[in-house]
Amino acid sequence: MYPIKINQIRINQNINQNQNRNVNTINNQKVTFEALLQKEVHKNHNLKFSKHALERLEERKIELTTQEVDKLNNAITKAAEKGIKETLIIMDNKAFIASVPNRTVITAATDKQLKENVFTNIDGAIFA
Repeated sequence: MYPIKINQIRINQNINQNQNRNVNTINNQKVTFEALLQKEVHKNHNLKFSKHALERLEERKIELTTQEVDKLNNAITKAAEKGIKETLIIMDNKAFIASVPNRTVITAATDKQLKENVFTNIDGAIFA
């Protein structure tokens, strides 16, 4: 009797597995594997600002528009494609140092702070 019950259980499990294939339930909503993958891919393309960068933005009264944030994001993507690890991004009258693998802006400055400054520990620069 045991082998028959085990086989029946396996058959039932396989039927249920085939019905739910490539579909996960999150918060009682069905989500496909493709949707989860796309979410993770886009999650890794989000631009972040370090605490230091946020302090510099506030201290130096640098305000960024959504278009400028998009430009920074695109610049970091281009830097990643070229294998750059730490980049200087020049955009209009602003400069940003960013960690490319972390997709994080480390610091920010305006043209007033840029005069006679030297940037070290970067392996690439991008004009956005």
